[in-house]
Amino acid sequence: MTGTVLVARLDNAGDVLLAGPAIRAVAADARQVVLLTGPRGRPAGELLPGVSRVVEWRAPWIDPTAPPVAGPHVLRLLRTIRDTAPEQALILTSCHQSALPLALILRLAGTPRVAAVSTDDPGSLLDVRHLVDEEVDVPESERMLGLARAAGFELPHGDSGGLAVRHPLPEVRHLTGPPGYVVVHPGTSVPARAWPADRWARAVQDLVRSGRRVVVTGGQDEHGLTARIAAGAGQHGLSPGPVFAGGWMGGGPARLRGWRVDEPAFTAGWVDGTCAATGGRNWNGPPAAYGGQRGRSVVDLGGRTTFPELAAVLAGACAVVVADAGPAHLAAAVGTPVVSLFAPLAPAGRWAPHGVPVVILGDQRTPCRVTRQGTCAVAGHPCLSSVPSARVVEAVDHLTSVKETIG
Repeated sequence: MTGTVLVARLDNAGDVLLAGPAIRAVAADARQVVLLTGPRGRPAGELLPGVSRVVEWRAPWIDPTAPPVAGPHVLRLLRTIRDTAPEQALILTSCHQSALPLALILRLAGTPRVAAVSTDDPGSLLDVRHLVDEEVDVPESERMLGLARAAGFELPHGDSGGLAVRHPLPEVRHLTGPPGYVVVHPGTSVPARAWPADRWARAVQDLVRSGRRVVVTGGQDEHGLTARIAAGAGQHGLSPGPVFAGGWMGGGPARLRGWRVDEPAFTAGWVDGTCAATGGRNWNGPPAAYGGQRGRSVVDLGGRTTFPELAAVLAGACAVVVADAGPAHLAAAVGTPVVSLFAPLAPAGRWAPHGVPVVILGDQRTPCRVTRQGTCAVAGHPCLSSVPSARVVEAVDHLTSVKETIG
């Protein structure tokens, strides 16, 4: 058995989740696996089976918010690698990233064996230079698993190579109600991948009218977006927070008894950790909240979950509707079907959720395809704005029936 192996994947949470199968292959023949990743990837790394320890470092050539290249910053990583003393290192990258800057640092730190994919001649920086035909769209997780195999690591018998997270996950029924809801996750780290907020709001409305409960999720910096989308269902004539004394609502528009129908729709929220529908006014005029574990058709959890809690929320869903973002891969890791609103900035064959039933929505033939642009340069953002909310409902219905058939 090999001793300590350092595995590096220096970018976002979704990328780290996709590295999971390669990490499990390494862990099957290593005493411990140390994952080197950036702050955006750390929460995902801490959920991966096979990871013994996570080391966080911002790579100036990968992390868009990293500090300028400076001696002290690089020296800190050098000291960390020397203290870790890995016998081997695997540098996992995407096709548009270079492994060689990190390979140089690993060599300076004394790492005896380094493996990576590299189209450039690495000289003496790599012991295992794995060549990949980048003209072929291989799923990103399989691409990284190919490097692990080239370095001598195979998945253990019975491991199918799908995405996975550690269990048990946290209990989240107090946040979501019983399983069977649809998760809508509108946020993205790249503006060009975003579906317009008003389309998300319309999709939430249409999902509820079709009889679905909806849980809207988002990161700590996305609470404003999720609140607007949850409230937007009310602007379309549907309250996002109907409460029923008998429990969770099955669907259809409703309002709290005793609330004036001409008041603005109220938004699902939380008051001191308990369920509440807030934002409307009661007969006496002031804003009101209705607490207690009662039913709502839309729950806004934007900014209210940790990464493990988000995984648990996704695991309880019958389907997840999400853009090309990390939660799409987190949904795949917990086995939940995905409706992917996928802008073609990168090939869907490589980056769409892998290993679960998926419906991809969005025009994959627009001029911006495979440009990796952060901001859409095509007027009207047609690749995603052309998708009607009704298609989302149809896709959810299809994936739900598929899941029920498989189950």
